[in-house]
Amino acid sequence: MIGQQQVYDRLASLGIEFDYLEHPEAPTIEIARQYWKGFAGTHCKNLFFRNHKGNKHYLVIVHCDQALDIHSLEKVLGEGKLSFASPERMMKYLGLKPGSVSPFGLVNDQNKEVIVFLDDNLLNASRLSFHPNDNRASLSIALDDFKKYMDSTGNHYEWRHLY
Repeated sequence: MIGQQQVYDRLASLGIEFDYLEHPEAPTIEIARQYWKGFAGTHCKNLFFRNHKGNKHYLVIVHCDQALDIHSLEKVLGEGKLSFASPERMMKYLGLKPGSVSPFGLVNDQNKEVIVFLDDNLLNASRLSFHPNDNRASLSIALDDFKKYMDSTGNHYEWRHLY
């Protein structure tokens, strides 16, 4: 299977089953959308930010169709000025390259430094879909299993109304 082995190992250790879809490289939602036909799950947009000082990093997860205004997000989160994190920071904190951002990247955050904000509208989904840290595949897991995975990461996370 395509993706980081740590992801599959973590899911197996938690007893989490998933649906797997292999597809051509899909670094954007627009490209990925053409491969998702018939693949069950609410597909998510995953954005990696840093604060103004560069000493805090955030993974923000929303429905794939949701437009997100950074200035509005700054007000909702109350974490100060945000900007997209560089590819170097993405690799350092999540072990990922641009176009493959996923909450599964938290398996690589050894120091539990990334703070995760999830839009609470996703709580209405029965299944969520993410890349397994490689944008040539997608995994779909049950919402309750995703919560179990998030609890296992050790990272701080919050469900918030983001828009």
